[in-house]
Order: sequence, then structure tokens, then C-alpha cells
Amino acid sequence: MSRPGVKPLVEIDGVWKSFHDQPVLRGVDLSVQAGEVLCIIGPSGSGKSTLLRCINHIERVDRGYVRVAGEFIGYREAHGKLYELRERAICRQRAKLGMVFQQFNLFPHMTVLENVIEAPVRVQGASRQEAVDRARALLGKVGLADRERAYPRQLSGGQQQRVAIARALATQPLLMLFDEPTSALDPELVGEVLDVIREVASLGMTMVVVTHEMGFAREIADVVVLMDDGVVVETGTPTEVFDNPVQDRTRNFLSKVI
Repeated sequence: MSRPGVKPLVEIDGVWKSFHDQPVLRGVDLSVQAGEVLCIIGPSGSGKSTLLRCINHIERVDRGYVRVAGEFIGYREAHGKLYELRERAICRQRAKLGMVFQQFNLFPHMTVLENVIEAPVRVQGASRQEAVDRARALLGKVGLADRERAYPRQLSGGQQQRVAIARALATQPLLMLFDEPTSALDPELVGEVLDVIREVASLGMTMVVVTHEMGFAREIADVVVLMDDGVVVETGTPTEVFDNPVQDRTRNFLSKVI
């Protein structure tokens, strides 16, 4: 949420995205301040996950732009025009934007430790020892210090997702993106992942979280955004959005999920 005189860490300006001529995002404008947790809620198909994938240029925007810390994501500016970056430069940008997906996306042939050190070593050029030291500290924070030699197949879904969070944090990102990080988990495993995300938020990490966990969004968010049909319907504090929504669409959605 914008604050007078304070430049946002994340600026999303007029972002449009279509698939096969079907608009999925329709001119989305959002901003996120440094240290802020923004939770995006809304029905399936509203464009929430696509927006996250546009923030780190997994999906290329059709119009508009995304900037993080003043830098265009996926593009460079020259003579008043934007030109798409080469893939290597985009990968370097993505290393600053940690992302945790619905599916864990761990490398199955690598151990837990190898998964966590991969990006710092190969993308950021960190020494192996530096990456290992950081990875072990992060695995301790997510409660998996004793599983560094395990392979993903030997872990529960909740443990795999906690490894994915440690892997995203290993690059020391400016921003963390969570795309419904508990949706693929059995109900009894959801809590352990949410606890880790709470811990990350408590450290002051800037976060954008797409979630269907309404109670979690109310608890963790500084700002809640409701999206529907590719647009931002309502934005406000958790109290404003959950207890005193302005838009009928918000009230209708919340009446079905709370």
C-alpha cells in the first residue's frame, strides 16, 4: 500500500496478461512497501498466481511493467523504451525474488542440502562453503537440520515445502513470493508450513502471498488484496477487508469462504 513520500519496493503498473487472447490480468496496479506483507485472496481463476509469475517474469507481461527496488523486472530501459533482458540476466534478477510454488519443485536427484545451495553457487557465484554454511543455518530455522542428506522422495509434503522455503531464502532475496504454498499439502501438514512463513514475516521480509487460508491472511498481512476476473477489486488492512469490506463482490466472496 502506497505511503506518501516513501517509494515502494515493488511497483506493479498497468499489468495486462492474456493467454490465447483471453485476458487474465486487466491493468493491475499494486505497490508493496519494504517490510510489508501483502496477501492476495480471491476465487480460482482470478489471476492471482499469474500476477505472481509476472512479478518474477516467469510470465512475460503484455502491457505495463513490474519494478523491484527501482529496477524493471525482465527488461532494461534504453531511450525511453523497454527491451527484454537475456535469460541469464533474468535469472540473476529472479535470484533476488524468492518464490515458493504450490508444488515443491525440488530437484529429485539432489539432496536437501544440494537443492538449497544450487542457486547461490550457480547463479550468484557464491563459494560452496559459504552456500553450505548459509543453507545449514536456514535448514535449522525451518526445522530440518537433521535432513540435509535426505532426498525429496524421503520427505513428507510439509518437509518438502519447508525445504523449498529454505531454498528460496538461500539467495538472500529482496522479496519473497508465495503461491498458495499449502494447497498441495494434507491438512495436518499445513500448520508446519504456515509456522515457517510466519517466522519469515517476523524477520521483516517483504512478502507477497497468494493464499486461500483466510485466517492466516488476516493474521499475517499488513495489506489484503481481493482479486477477481483479473482486476483488483478491493485493497485494505485485514480489518478493513475482512470486517468492513466496501465492495459487494468482496462481501459475496467472503460469505462463501469464511
